[in-house]
Amino acid sequence: MGTSSITPAIVDEFKERMRLSHSSEDSNIKRLLSFSYNRIKSSCGDFDIEESETGKELVFERTRYSYNDAVEFFEDNFIAELNSFALSLLPDEIGEPNEEV
Repeated sequence: MGTSSITPAIVDEFKERMRLSHSSEDSNIKRLLSFSYNRIKSSCGDFDIEESETGKELVFERTRYSYNDAVEFFEDNFIAELNSFALSLLPDEIGEPNEEV
């Protein structure tokens, strides 16, 4: 879990969401996605971006803020989602992660 990296497919998915059709910024987008992924993991816990829709959504949203030079507003605007995601990653009594919200 959590060993995936930012793949070209993730970059393409983010670009599609942002309606970016050029490839001139791909390396910068990959870097921003990687920074966001690592920040969300450090705040919420380890997760696999390929398997967690909620985690991927938070990474994409943070990257969108970063891409638009507004990353300082991300945590305030997504605190409820970040807290909920972090709680979903906590192990339950049996030691298994909770179901994702």
